[in-house]
Amino acid sequence: MMQFKHTLNTRRLLCPMPVIRTQEAVKKLTTGEILEIIGTDSGILQDIPAWCRINGHAVLDTFTNEFDYHIVLQVG
Repeated sequence: MMQFKHTLNTRRLLCPMPVIRTQEAVKKLTTGEILEIIGTDSGILQDIPAWCRINGHAVLDTFTNEFDYHIVLQVG
C-alpha cells in the first residue's frame, strides 16, 4: 500500500486543540496513511500518543527541534 505523508500545523494551539485538530485530520485519512503533527505545546508529546493508543493509531516517531514538537503517526 502506498503511504502518503500529511502535515498538520498545531503551532500556537493549547490543549486540547492539538488533539481535536489531529482527530479531525485523521478522519479524512485512510488506514496506513502517515500524519505528522507539528506543535509548540509540549503537552502534545503525551496527549497525542495517548489519543493514538485509545483510537488504534501507531506513533512512528516523536522528536523536537529548536522551536517545535513533532509526532508522526500512522492511521490504524
